[in-house]
Amino acid sequence: MWYSVIGCLVTLSLLASPLTAEAQQATKVHRIGRLMASSSPSGPDPWLEHFGQGLRDLGYVEGQNLLIEHRYAEGSEERLRDLAAELVRLQVEVIVAGGSAAIRAAQQTTRTIPIVMASSGDPVGLGFVASLARPGGNITGMSNIVADLPGKQLELLKEVVPQSARIAVVTNLAAPLSGSDVENLTVAAKALGVQLQVVDLRSPDALEGAFAAMTGEGAEALVVLGEPLLIDHLRGPIVDLATKHRLPAIYRWKRYVEAGGLMSYGPNQPAMWRRYAYYVARILQGATPADLPVEQPTKLELVLNLKTAKALGITIPPSLLLLANEVLQ
Repeated sequence: MWYSVIGCLVTLSLLASPLTAEAQQATKVHRIGRLMASSSPSGPDPWLEHFGQGLRDLGYVEGQNLLIEHRYAEGSEERLRDLAAELVRLQVEVIVAGGSAAIRAAQQTTRTIPIVMASSGDPVGLGFVASLARPGGNITGMSNIVADLPGKQLELLKEVVPQSARIAVVTNLAAPLSGSDVENLTVAAKALGVQLQVVDLRSPDALEGAFAAMTGEGAEALVVLGEPLLIDHLRGPIVDLATKHRLPAIYRWKRYVEAGGLMSYGPNQPAMWRRYAYYVARILQGATPADLPVEQPTKLELVLNLKTAKALGITIPPSLLLLANEVLQ
């Protein structure tokens, strides 16, 4: 009889073992890092909400089976390197790096921890990946390059201010993609009969002088290029100065319009952050970055701010109102 009881207990123990192992695996808490070049938001981080929703849709819930270490560099490249090293010491399983400067800092800090690019420029040209289809190494994710985007922005701006003959372009010419963006704008400007005034912004201290130079030389509108750390960190002051100098301006990202900018045309960032979650989930499930192709945005959005248009004395053409994905009142 005792043998029978012991046999039953052994059998039950063996049956329970796989279930116990499965439960332990199901409750494993993954730790990932999120390295942002930008400043820590004063309120809720909008990108974090979309990123978190994308992760929840894939079965990863912060506070349950996921821990996210958030690090913001406040616009400092030196701080980015320190924060990247901190994430490596914490032994995170994946680093999600927001912006080319953050990606570079993570790349220089680790060649083994997977890195998901969030909003990179030209990842091949910048040396982050070998190719879009076959990244190689420990980096994959998304590039925010959209063919001919600056030229299309110039066309949209020209529709809003058709009388403008001289349009300024704010960029940091030291940034890797600046040259190709300006080249694309130059081709579009020639077709539109517009003269460009390229303003090279390399220091926050030069911002006021840059706007004084634009208006002093007769600029009638403004294109603000891309993603470089300096320019993105100065988003609020750039929008304020454009309004102060009564320069209708177009930007790449919707958040400029939310800060009071006139209009933006570029990738849909909420959709991109949800897609970054896909990369994180694939890596946590065992995929290697080398085998995950780099994607480019397929969804672009036009956002208009009617309050700013009114303040500038501009009437947005009905054709653009119909085309817009969102109109802020």
